Amino acid sequence: MRSSEILTEAARRPLEAALALRESLTPEAINAHPGGHDNSIAWLLWHTGREIDAQTAALSGDEQVWEQRGFDRRFGLGELGAGIGYGHSPDQARALVVDDAELLLEYLAAATDALVSYINELEDAQLGEVIDDSYDPPITRGVRLVSIIDDASQHIGQAAYASGMLR
Repeated sequence: MRSSEILTEAARRPLEAALALRESLTPEAINAHPGGHDNSIAWLLWHTGREIDAQTAALSGDEQVWEQRGFDRRFGLGELGAGIGYGHSPDQARALVVDDAELLLEYLAAATDALVSYINELEDAQLGEVIDDSYDPPITRGVRLVSIIDDASQHIGQAAYASGMLR
């Protein structure tokens, strides 16, 4: 088994978990703030797609799916949607309201597809290339890919937990 096959399998897992939530993703549920937390399920799904998309584009040199496929216009979030949500204030996180769960899932799927396509273009040797030496130890392409996948898994897990709290 090639490294890219393992990474591809891992990269698809967060999307599969998000799709399993589909039945519970009503507009009321996805925009609720269980336990008073600032991040709604909508914010978590949106942020997961954005972090996958932005980081994959930075690695590949391609345009983000967000703009390339018109998700920026379809979501209609303006400046709020231009970033990835990292550093959002509580007010900004609460201001992100998306009533269309299918749009959130479609974007997450498109970002995941871009990630998987990028992974499948790589040779094993490229995974060991240092892409960021501002850390100690420096970050390799493979480590960054694992980080993207791990972050996505954690956020989808949070969305699943929040969804369960609302049932």
